[in-house]
Amino acid sequence: MNQSFSLMWGWTTTPLELISFLLSIITVALNIRRIHWAWLFSILSSALYGVVFFDAKLYGDSGLQVVFVLVSIWGWSQWLRHGDDVQTFQISRLQSLEKIISVVGCGVMFVVLYFFLKLATDTDVPLADGFLTAGSLLGQILLSRKKLENWYVWIIVDVLYVALYVYKSLMLTAVLYAIFVVMAIIGARTWRALCPK
Repeated sequence: MNQSFSLMWGWTTTPLELISFLLSIITVALNIRRIHWAWLFSILSSALYGVVFFDAKLYGDSGLQVVFVLVSIWGWSQWLRHGDDVQTFQISRLQSLEKIISVVGCGVMFVVLYFFLKLATDTDVPLADGFLTAGSLLGQILLSRKKLENWYVWIIVDVLYVALYVYKSLMLTAVLYAIFVVMAIIGARTWRALCPK
């Protein structure tokens, strides 16, 4: 599954990266529409991308995929438990204190991840890997709670991931994250229209 083959423009990929790419697009498309099956595709794509990122020495991202699997199981249970009961589990915005907790929590996570990656692994991008791993975890938690701000976090994180994946020669994944930027903008607009003021 990790045998490289060529795409257009001289890019190479593996079947594992290609399958992960397709599953990830399905995941985000279903999330935008608030369809709970998105979580199943998230679990599958995260598990496969964990292997892809480990092979690229993106250990923070690889470990994040394990966390994504766990958060996706939790998120799926949250969405299923509330079902179509939009009164108890509707799209909402973060309150001021929640915003502060989110930013501080993400910052602490980043610092811990950065030092772990720098001191305990052979990654050449501990700063970017740590920052984007922390931001991605925040985005996933906010998505699980149907918080509108998850899409804004994903826009920022995905733009930065494009550059990281180009640097790591994961071109198909860089294209995926460019697509994610567009999808996150669509997600933000869609959810904002459904979010009570």
